[in-house]
Amino acid sequence: MSRATRDVRMEVADLDDRDRAVLNAFQGGFPVVHRPFEPAAHALRSRGIDVDPAGLLDRVQRLDDEGVLTRFGALINAEEIGGAASLVAMHAPEDEFEDVAETVNSYREVAHNYEREHPHLNMWFVISVAEPGRVESVLADIEDETGQETYNLPKQREFRVEAKFLVDGPVSDGDVDLSHLGATPKRTDRDTLTPAERDLVLAVQDGLPIVETPYEAVADDIGEDTDWVVETLRRFNVEGKVRRVGVIPNHYALGYTENGMTVWDVPDDVVAKVGPAVASLDFVTHCYERPRHEDVWPYNFFAMTHGRSEAESERRVQQVRDVMEEYWDVGDDDWDTLFSTRILKKTGIRLAERADANTA
Repeated sequence: MSRATRDVRMEVADLDDRDRAVLNAFQGGFPVVHRPFEPAAHALRSRGIDVDPAGLLDRVQRLDDEGVLTRFGALINAEEIGGAASLVAMHAPEDEFEDVAETVNSYREVAHNYEREHPHLNMWFVISVAEPGRVESVLADIEDETGQETYNLPKQREFRVEAKFLVDGPVSDGDVDLSHLGATPKRTDRDTLTPAERDLVLAVQDGLPIVETPYEAVADDIGEDTDWVVETLRRFNVEGKVRRVGVIPNHYALGYTENGMTVWDVPDDVVAKVGPAVASLDFVTHCYERPRHEDVWPYNFFAMTHGRSEAESERRVQQVRDVMEEYWDVGDDDWDTLFSTRILKKTGIRLAERADANTA
């Protein structure tokens, strides 16, 4: 599989064993308690990593300062906060590509946009809106401006969203999960957010303060009690509004430069079995069922993989195919891998509008 030159040229971070232990241990399951660095450091020491709470805090701060982390804190599940998002593909002619990209990127509803290797559908972006019905109207406007048809690929079933990037070194299985610490929160039956919950979501979406008592700092920022912040974040985790709390790495800094979106034309009657099986592969970060588009896009199953080299990436794609073949006879024309060649836009999902629209 050929590769085009990528626009991400970050050097791979120089990490020692303690750095690697922190990255592996806490990409999820960081404790949500008043002084979280204390049980977190204890968990590392129990695995032979000599670090105290102050040393762990300093190390997380340094990793953040050096760009090894994109942030430290809660990974919000935007779908559970309100509004809607959808993956969209389109064709941008080679001689108009930059103009089309500029037009698409000008829409504030476009959160991410990537150029991908495909003979026709070479531009892939994510639309995020506060009101679900607005996806279609935004796409209609983009089509009018660019003169190009868009292909909406909303998620129909989610099998996995767990973008963890482990590195060689201690705690290599990334199995430290301290999310159970503290009182067990009670779920609510509300679909909407309270004004205080809305303020909390917006306060933590870009990361927690890297201080000894981060949840107290958030509480002071929004004018709430620390106990309430801790209990609410833990409940959000249980309810799915927060996917996980921990260190969120910049995968390019860890050497994961190969970003492959594998797509498959899976028979409809085996999707329910194939999905969990592929999702069980620890290197698959996203796994969904999406709609086909007749005569243009025959694939209904998406599995995102990342690798630190072309060879590793190809091995992982083959492992996905091996799993697929346990359930159906996969032909060479039944799948493809679209590698990302350029990041055209990456602003992240804007939660403010979506949270506002879902606050009662």
